[in-house]
Amino acid sequence: MKAFLYRTGRESFRRRRLVTLIWVVLLVALGVGAATLSKPTVESFSIPDTESQRAIDLLGERFPQASADGAVARVVIVAPEGQKVTSPDKREAVEEMVGRLGDAPKVAGAADPFKAQSISPDKRMALIQVDYREPRSELTDSDREALFDAAKPGEQAGLTVEFGGDAPKGAPEEGGSELVGVLVAAIVLVITFGSLVAAGLPLLTAILGVGVSLCAVQASSAFIELNSDTPALALMLGLAVSIDYALFISFRYREEVLSGRPAEESIGRAVSTAGSAVIFAGITVIIALVGLSVVGIPILTQIGVAAALTVAVAVLVALTLLPALLGFVGPRVLGRRARAEREAKEQAGPDSSRTPLDKDTGDDRSAKPTMGLRWVQLVARRPVLFLVAACAALVVLALPAADIRLGLPDDGSEPTSTTQRKAYDLVTEGFGPGNNGPLTIVVDSKEGGDANAAAKRVSSSISSLPDVKVVSPAVPNKAGDTVLMMVTPKSSPASAATEDLVSDIRVRAADVHRDSGAAIAVTGTTALNIDISQRIADTLLPYVAVVVGLAFLLLMLMFRSILVPLKAALGFLLSLAATFGVMVAVFQWGWAVDVLGVSAPGLIVNLLPVIIIGLVFGLAMDYEVFLVSRMREAYVRDGRSKEAVVTGFAQSSRVVTAAVLIMISVFSGFILSESTMLQAFGLSLAVAVFFDALVVRMTIVPALMVLLGRKAWWLPNALDRVLPHIDIEGDTKESPGPDAPQAVPGQGAQTPSDAQLR
Repeated sequence: MKAFLYRTGRESFRRRRLVTLIWVVLLVALGVGAATLSKPTVESFSIPDTESQRAIDLLGERFPQASADGAVARVVIVAPEGQKVTSPDKREAVEEMVGRLGDAPKVAGAADPFKAQSISPDKRMALIQVDYREPRSELTDSDREALFDAAKPGEQAGLTVEFGGDAPKGAPEEGGSELVGVLVAAIVLVITFGSLVAAGLPLLTAILGVGVSLCAVQASSAFIELNSDTPALALMLGLAVSIDYALFISFRYREEVLSGRPAEESIGRAVSTAGSAVIFAGITVIIALVGLSVVGIPILTQIGVAAALTVAVAVLVALTLLPALLGFVGPRVLGRRARAEREAKEQAGPDSSRTPLDKDTGDDRSAKPTMGLRWVQLVARRPVLFLVAACAALVVLALPAADIRLGLPDDGSEPTSTTQRKAYDLVTEGFGPGNNGPLTIVVDSKEGGDANAAAKRVSSSISSLPDVKVVSPAVPNKAGDTVLMMVTPKSSPASAATEDLVSDIRVRAADVHRDSGAAIAVTGTTALNIDISQRIADTLLPYVAVVVGLAFLLLMLMFRSILVPLKAALGFLLSLAATFGVMVAVFQWGWAVDVLGVSAPGLIVNLLPVIIIGLVFGLAMDYEVFLVSRMREAYVRDGRSKEAVVTGFAQSSRVVTAAVLIMISVFSGFILSESTMLQAFGLSLAVAVFFDALVVRMTIVPALMVLLGRKAWWLPNALDRVLPHIDIEGDTKESPGPDAPQAVPGQGAQTPSDAQLR
């Protein structure tokens, strides 16, 4: 593989105009496709083969007037203290509001609260439910303005009007929050390279690569329903990995050029070494993302495939377009200071042609040790202390995760200043918490039984349940084969009592089904939450097994070791647990929300953890590959395990630290988004990268590698004979030049004793 990558790098460098033109044409073609084919994204998602989804599908099929997928507005009207909405003047204003709401664009119907008996017991509040024919994503700003304008008669009569439901919510404003992360990334790149030109190349390739990926994703909306969060998450991950992958190859290219090699030879060596690590890192991320399809929830499959596409494009861009652009910029990639140092070395003669990182590895005794070298030497002297301290810190941070509450966000999760939250609290006060999340029961007799008789039995059976406030009268469809009922719980949608109620209703409905033959399904916010959580619980173990298993095999092939991939997986579990702890502390407990500027919904969206698991695992393996590959390279070169850890870490710590800061910056930029979902993703991924890269990979990994010594690279002879040898970075003593000999797998210097190392 190294020989192929070497040729790829050199050919891209030589034919830079052709390579650049191909990428530009691809971007333009996909951009035209996205502009002409793309359709609006959707907010909803489905959970196939669940009871809740079956009920939703039945509603759409048998009760089209119910607009199962349509947006809903819950208009809460409150009379001043001591007054009632039933008084003549207030009633007239409310009825005028109902008329305006019914005539609003895309509205299927507005329920008169006086006819629907939606008046609070004290007569101070009225509740109007407005059903739309279209989903929230199809509503325009003018549609929402018409909704809000309908409140004017009530407000003029002295009534307070608040709006709940999903219809009043516009799409989150895209304020370019990701640009903040990109700006910080640019500053980090300038500091790392000391050259504006060198810093600009990873950003330029990232923008082009992400542009290609997002245009492809957007164009796919012509053929599939694209969830609104999918492009944003693909953008978030694509920016981060694109910059990082280009950074690793650019940095290695500079090393080769500064060591005195010609530019074309340098890019070949850079792509064959750092490019190998980029490929393996990219494959592990892709495995983790595509593996989300194992869960069986379409939105997770969509997010995983879209994000995997951006990673694949990022790898291809780093291996082809980046060498081409490096050919255009020439020596300017080094910066003035580096070019001056190189010229001074050339004038001084061959004895001074020391690689630029000799001061990192300690070979140049007169040079001041870098921070990375000082850190790894400190860890290597006290490996047990640093190992225990780092593990203990992550365990403490993980403790809040024991209190994690998964669920679907509703209006009760919105900030208290929003009209949705005010409406939610008013409904709770005037009608009871259960009115914010009524349950829907659908009775279907198409396959057998009597729907009306079965509905009566269900109603009679569940009315006696302690958490049931009221069961609405059964409403049949026109064909008479399906009946719809609403159940209002006494408790709130997110409470454990309502979850127990759903379970009790389903048990009693199953009894009726056995006796009558009619199919009965329960849906609603709480029922959906239960079904999603159950689906994730059932598939999480297979998902983790598939992803970790494939990545373990890949790392075992790469490093010819059992313990290195095992250590990588265990370190991932530690950083993941700590990440979940921070998620609970911030988004569930509300810690530091004012400082961070995020919303605390009081629960964790139940789809979030499984996506975080996939993304964090992929990113964790990224840094494992980039750090350990340089350790492997040093170990194969001279066979000294402890010094290989120090040398490899010192050589890679600067670029890995820069990559970590870039990724944290990009992810943190999404914390500024108005979308609570994107805020959660941005903060969670930024925290996860910090824990995994800086605590696990840059502290626990070198400490463990020092303690394990040569055993870290142990592979049973039987496996060594069976597994194919892949020539990745570190498996050869020299990168493949035109006449470079092929390395013999398994050969290297003899490992000295620990006493000799000390």
